Amino acid sequence: MAHNTLKAAADAGEISFHVIEDDHHGDHGHASDGGTMLGFWIYLMSDCLIFACLFATHAVLGRNYAAGPSPADLFDLRLILVSTFMLLFSSITYGFAMLEMAKNRLPQTLAWLGVTFLFGAAFLGLELYEFSHMFHEGATPQRSAFLSSFFTLVGTHGLHVTIGLLWMIVLAVQVWQRGLIPENRRRLMCLSMFWHFLDVIWIGVFSFVYLMGVLP
Repeated sequence: MAHNTLKAAADAGEISFHVIEDDHHGDHGHASDGGTMLGFWIYLMSDCLIFACLFATHAVLGRNYAAGPSPADLFDLRLILVSTFMLLFSSITYGFAMLEMAKNRLPQTLAWLGVTFLFGAAFLGLELYEFSHMFHEGATPQRSAFLSSFFTLVGTHGLHVTIGLLWMIVLAVQVWQRGLIPENRRRLMCLSMFWHFLDVIWIGVFSFVYLMGVLP
């Protein structure tokens, strides 16, 4: 009887130890998630400062044409409007991907990520076409202070979009290989914040650089 009692107590203690250990692991996972998200928010705030400096620089230099072409001479607002809608649609489709992720639907999540990538690639392609057309017209960054600030601001945003597209490819492969595990869900959330951040920045570029640029 004593032996059985001691064995039962030992088993109970082992079970309790495992439960406590699992709880500690769960708490550590939640702390890791919170730390990652906080760190990514801090990164986005630092990126906001970079773009704020670029916007401020363009505000100072944006009217210095050095007898060269002005925004009204260079900008095709119809093309810019199309590219703007491409980026806006990509933000919407990424939201659909996140909704499918919340429902634990792997194929649908990957499908919406693919649609988002196509919209983002279309936006980037239109931006590269605009740059090549401006270079063909002789509107290069060294032509005037306006063009220097324009290419720096818009090019920095385009570089961020390129990084986002590469990140999307890598993450889609990870999701395909390992599924919607907690780590991949966290990465999808970080990419979601990054992608929507680029959308907000582009709205500022479209309004401040393009629309205000063509106004007299």
